[in-house]
Amino acid sequence: MKKMIIFILLAMSFCSAQIPVGTPKTLTLNDAVTIAMQRNLNVVQAANNIDAARSTELAGYGAYLPTLSANAQWGRSQSEYAVDSVYSQLLNRNIASGGNSLNTNYTAGLNLNYTIFNGLSREMDLSKSISGKAIADQTFLRTKQGIVYGVQASYLNVLRNEQLVQVNEENLKREHGQLERIQESNRVGALAIGDVYRQQSVVATDEFNLITAQNTYDKSIADLLSLIGLDVRDDYHIADTTVPTKVDSVEFSQLPSLVKFEQLRKQALDARPDYQVASENLKSTSYSVVSAWGRYLPGVNAYAGYNLQAPEVSQLSSYKDYTWGLKLNWTLFDGFLTNEGVQNAKVQERNAEISLQQTELIVSVDVKKALLDLGASQRQYEASVKGVTSASQDRRVAEERYNLGAGTLLDLQTANASFVNAQANKVNATYNYITAKRNLEYVLGERTY
Repeated sequence: MKKMIIFILLAMSFCSAQIPVGTPKTLTLNDAVTIAMQRNLNVVQAANNIDAARSTELAGYGAYLPTLSANAQWGRSQSEYAVDSVYSQLLNRNIASGGNSLNTNYTAGLNLNYTIFNGLSREMDLSKSISGKAIADQTFLRTKQGIVYGVQASYLNVLRNEQLVQVNEENLKREHGQLERIQESNRVGALAIGDVYRQQSVVATDEFNLITAQNTYDKSIADLLSLIGLDVRDDYHIADTTVPTKVDSVEFSQLPSLVKFEQLRKQALDARPDYQVASENLKSTSYSVVSAWGRYLPGVNAYAGYNLQAPEVSQLSSYKDYTWGLKLNWTLFDGFLTNEGVQNAKVQERNAEISLQQTELIVSVDVKKALLDLGASQRQYEASVKGVTSASQDRRVAEERYNLGAGTLLDLQTANASFVNAQANKVNATYNYITAKRNLEYVLGERTY
């Protein structure tokens, strides 16, 4: 068994010598969040939507301004007529051979148009554009909050898996030492060969578990790098001294409980961007109802024009045409199309009300589940601390009994397995608690990034 281990270590050393190893880059949690904000496609798309909404809002304000257009035109027309045709008679000409007429025309002008009233459509479009900008802003904020929480959870999972690797490494080292002691005792006849075989089986299982834990740790790093948009071929050291690896039990007394559920629910409804989006969407649909109903009303426009016309460019200033006035347009009957638009808008408004109610329910459930998870993680951590203490004492007693010949190797192995399991439970409980705190922060939606 020793020769096999030595051979594996030499092979690993030889492979490591063949592969150039650079200094890994340290990636902190803040670095991971910053990179994700810059490279995550959902964040980029949400930011682009803000630019589009800002343009729509500007156009909504621009509808209150007059429109000005300029035009210029050159045209030519040709007419052909026969002998003694009506056209020649109108011209008081008697053309024996017939002929044609070629005319050239130049025009230029400026036209001004201003909407005085268009059935409240302009006012409602502006209101909808303002709501659209608010929706884009809140969607962008919620997208960032979701990405930050996702990166935090993934980062904490890497740290969790790293500590689980350490637990398995320490256990394998401990079991290797136990195997060496058993083999030495067997050589002097103090222990049976069966104990050697049983311990070798345990060491092999522990090696398997370490390989599995290491592979899980490596894959969690790859998942984190992929999430934040980094190249998985690069080597990164995941470490952040600001992230606690232990839980201070003193803070348990300050944690919110289910008693504060209603207070936290109202707090989340006031702050959650997705709830604000649903609320703004309801406002927007109400504006659409008014806009659709406004088509029953007449529209009033003011206009003014300044136009020039002449057969030659040099003569354009000789003929000037000034126009101005008011125009009233009122559709008295449109085959019930306006009624259809009003009814469709009302349906959209009712659906928006249902969507707002659903979002409120989602927020309430999120807060309730986050509080339950936080409370459960607290109790799990407290139980895991007790479990490690008890399992450590049990393993120490079993080891002493085995060394004195009063206990069996099976008792020692069972106690050691319980100790390793208790250590793993404590690691999981620690990071479950830290993640639960971050999740409560996420469901409340108060953090801005």
